[in-house]
Amino acid sequence: MRRRILLAILMAVAVTACALGIPLGFSATAVVESITREELGARVRQIAASVDDQLGRNGRLDMNSLQLGVPTGGHLLVTLPDSGQRDEFGAKLQGETITEELPIVQHGIVRLSISANQMRTTQTQVTLLVFLVVIAAIGGGTAVATVTARRLARPLRHVADRASRLGAGDFRLDRTRYDVPELDSVAEALDASATALAQLVQRERELVGDVSHQLRSRMTSLQLRIEELTVVSDEEVAAEARAALEQAERLAEVLDELMAAAREARSAGAMPVDLAAELPSIADEWRDPLRAEGRSLKVKVEAGLYAKASPGRLREVIGVLLDNALRHGSGTVTLSAREGVVASGGDTVVIEVADMGTGVPDELAEHIFERGVSGGGSTGLGLALARALIDSDGGRLELSVKRPATFTVFLPVPRAGDVQGVRWPAERSPR
Repeated sequence: MRRRILLAILMAVAVTACALGIPLGFSATAVVESITREELGARVRQIAASVDDQLGRNGRLDMNSLQLGVPTGGHLLVTLPDSGQRDEFGAKLQGETITEELPIVQHGIVRLSISANQMRTTQTQVTLLVFLVVIAAIGGGTAVATVTARRLARPLRHVADRASRLGAGDFRLDRTRYDVPELDSVAEALDASATALAQLVQRERELVGDVSHQLRSRMTSLQLRIEELTVVSDEEVAAEARAALEQAERLAEVLDELMAAAREARSAGAMPVDLAAELPSIADEWRDPLRAEGRSLKVKVEAGLYAKASPGRLREVIGVLLDNALRHGSGTVTLSAREGVVASGGDTVVIEVADMGTGVPDELAEHIFERGVSGGGSTGLGLALARALIDSDGGRLELSVKRPATFTVFLPVPRAGDVQGVRWPAERSPR
């Protein structure tokens, strides 16, 4: 992109410079010749007036008195047809000459000639000067084109990266603007799309969660009722009940596998991330903003701690939490990570971001992750998007402590054999 912009501007500058420079060069040579002839004509008129004066007073012509009007290296010829007189001054010229002549009152002709070499030299110099001006214009255009291409290419790359991150599930708003109306419009459209997509994905995930919960509940009730039929005295009914129970169990397994596949598809791109290396790197970006506010940032990470997450999403989420602590908290900010166990008994990784501020008000705590909810005059979108990003990786984001505010990220622990991609259940043959 940058190369195309640069070439386009350079082409425009080159065409403009040539379109103006070539006519200017021809005009300059014509002006030089015109000035040379005008100067020579003025000398001829002066000499002709002097000749008329001499012939009118005493009828004689003194060529020595006319030599002051003859340019250096020039040749003067005075012809008087009536008397047959032909007087010359200066050596005859060889090669190309410039000649001006003028009739005199005494029925004669005054002819003054000079070599064209000096005029051609001047024309060459003027042409070279015009050429240098054209080169300077192209050079200046190149500098302007480079700056302009750089100014346009950088925002375009940023917009492309923003669109790529949006496609990867990063719905966090980006307030970067470029002072270019067209690009700013694209950035606004991307932010609007990010908000709409985040809301759509969130509604879809909530719907999937609700549907899966309802299906599991109904399936469990159905299995319990069928189990009751398997112990009846009628052997035929009991056999049919056992067959139905087996089919219900298979359906439950299919449902579990479909939900697992949906979770795996949702977290596509997640990989084992070394938190001992990743979190300090993220924290380094926020030390200076916190230091500018007279605050500090501490990082506590257990060695060899890995979590299954998308590095880009994890960076964005931790950035949102640290930015939230910077804007709404006070005192030292602590970023820590450790192993944990969720209520279901599975292994997980716990990442916490806490500060020493007054915390989250009770009336705001239940709605802190809702869009448009903010206790400090901000947009109220950061935490909602952060939760959506973590949810995309199969994790959770919660406000674990209200005072002081402590936000906790729960991420799954990588398992041996984790493979990126979607694992769909094998198709079962009907019984």
